[in-house]
Amino acid sequence: MKKNMINFSNYSKEELNNILDLAYDMKQFPEKYSQALKGQKLYTLFEKTSTRTFLSFTTGITELGGTYYNQLWEDSNFVLGETVSEIKYVCRNVDIIMARLVKNETVELFDKNVTVPFINGCDSTYHPCQILADALTLKEHFGGLNVKLMYIGAKNNVFNSLVEFFAKMGEGTIYGLTPLVNDTAVESDFYEKAKATGYYVELDPDMSMEEAKKYASKMDVLYTDTWVDMEFFNNPAYQEQKEKTLAKMMPYQINKELLEGGRAKVMHDMPMHVGYEISQEVVDENLDFILDQAENRRHAEKAVMVTLLNQSEHKN
Repeated sequence: MKKNMINFSNYSKEELNNILDLAYDMKQFPEKYSQALKGQKLYTLFEKTSTRTFLSFTTGITELGGTYYNQLWEDSNFVLGETVSEIKYVCRNVDIIMARLVKNETVELFDKNVTVPFINGCDSTYHPCQILADALTLKEHFGGLNVKLMYIGAKNNVFNSLVEFFAKMGEGTIYGLTPLVNDTAVESDFYEKAKATGYYVELDPDMSMEEAKKYASKMDVLYTDTWVDMEFFNNPAYQEQKEKTLAKMMPYQINKELLEGGRAKVMHDMPMHVGYEISQEVVDENLDFILDQAENRRHAEKAVMVTLLNQSEHKN
């Protein structure tokens, strides 16, 4: 059965481990895979802005011997036309599609109508490729996924995919300190099901900083993400909401005080708003680790593309 990479719901632990193992091998021995997708064409579509998603997918497909064709949403007829027919037209021209879209509903529309493999490059609800890169980074630095990871920030797409991944893999534990809750399209029982696995612990969002420091001191990894969606950060129309969000979240900044007495490495999926969710000092001390995490987007995504295209060939 053909699978797209929308989230992790229809992937087994074994399948995800196979993708991670392939990504690790690709990173170590890139020459082995230099023709793995020879002649294959990737279409990338961006409704949301990006640095890492664009660069990792386009360099990734090139390193595998393929070609990419990039389009911005506003420069396409997805803005004007009937979406399903546009999707089906694109599929007539390429072998695989990656789209970075604003709404989860649009991703689901692609999922239901594509005739070639489709990858969710990020939407309002999930960010699966980011979390595969995170997992690859954990395997490299800790020898596996059996870590204690504390996420501090907004309950958003990155957080949802982290929770879904840890619950699925049954290794390590994610602790969520999420005073800010974004509007996402997860099922109403999504978090309760994850908690029931024992691999997701929901922390009191109103806990004191002293309590937060106690938890942080026991962690292997602290993870944060931007509190304000990047497309709104410099938007004057969003200024009032931005100020309310920052006032609520500033006490939860990952800084030296929070890290004092602990051993945790710090992850951030980038772009970073230094001075908000993370201090400059913490960035400076963890930048190599954060850049490993960012680089691993390319390797994880290469593994996803090869996996999906190989599966598509077997189906045909």
